[in-house]
Amino acid sequence: MSKVIKTGICSFGMSGQVFHAPFIHVNPGFEFTAVVERSKNLAKQRYPNVKVYTTVDDMLADKELELIVVNTPNYTHFDYVKAALEAGKNVIVEKPFTVNTEEAKTLIELAASKKLLLSVYHNRRYDSDFKIVRKVINDGLLGDILEAEIHYDRFKEELSYKKHKEQALPGTGSLYDLGSHLIDQALQLFGFPQAVWADIRIIRQESVVDDYFELVLYYNNLRVRLKCSYLIREALPSYQLHGRKGSFIKTKSDIQEAQLQRGLFPNSPDWGAEAPHEWGLLHTEIDGKVVKQFLPSTNGNYMEYYQGIYEALANNAPNPVNPRDAENVIRIIETAFQSSKEGKVIHF
Repeated sequence: MSKVIKTGICSFGMSGQVFHAPFIHVNPGFEFTAVVERSKNLAKQRYPNVKVYTTVDDMLADKELELIVVNTPNYTHFDYVKAALEAGKNVIVEKPFTVNTEEAKTLIELAASKKLLLSVYHNRRYDSDFKIVRKVINDGLLGDILEAEIHYDRFKEELSYKKHKEQALPGTGSLYDLGSHLIDQALQLFGFPQAVWADIRIIRQESVVDDYFELVLYYNNLRVRLKCSYLIREALPSYQLHGRKGSFIKTKSDIQEAQLQRGLFPNSPDWGAEAPHEWGLLHTEIDGKVVKQFLPSTNGNYMEYYQGIYEALANNAPNPVNPRDAENVIRIIETAFQSSKEGKVIHF
């Protein structure tokens, strides 16, 4: 393994521009070596030394590249990840990992057989809001958690300009797109559930893909609700946790995406720092006294993921997002669609 990991990105749309290229560029362990742009030439404007290919196949034939980022439309993930692994490349694939669990298992087995790294970009594990939620739970500030609710809401009646997101294709819709984040966070916090109930609907007037869902994950003494709607003008707090000792209420307030869209690089001052008015409200009992206070969040930082990738490739450290975790996300999505269709709780 070379000291600098030469990396190629399969697409330079919003995902490539915002969530991948800046981190690869800033981290000294990586080199943003190549990108696929079929008609535009945007990458060269910001990264003059990058090689531009017009097809993924051409980029995969580049023997210099050790790592490929698959950030193409969801339904193409399986084919491109498979091709990259067969070309001998390590792979990061955007969420959702695949559109079904059979595809996920196939890719995991292929990567293992070739002794290559396969990781899924579940970047929301590194959001400032999620990091403080996890700390509150791990520190036992609420006691045993009895109820949790996580939201990812927006207000947008009009369809996305990204046509592939609004077509009735495998892997489209809010549950695959935004639900992947919520499910991964729930599994990180609470583990795999015993059962799932779901209500998945289309609510925008012109939409043909799901844009509303509610999932309930069943655990022994815990219920976790995951909710998303594209027609919520006045959003509720994104995290609501209630335990035997108290509650924690938190907005979804990570600012990294906004910083990246403004053209900032992830080594900028105050990267990922929340404003104090976004801090979460803790109302609990500590050492016999009732406490009600706002807790400052740790800075969000998606670079933690990329540094984890570097350590995994260069120093044989653990994969920062094991593909088995991402396979479990897809398993829950598949089961949620079954539950919504059949109108019943589905047990694993």
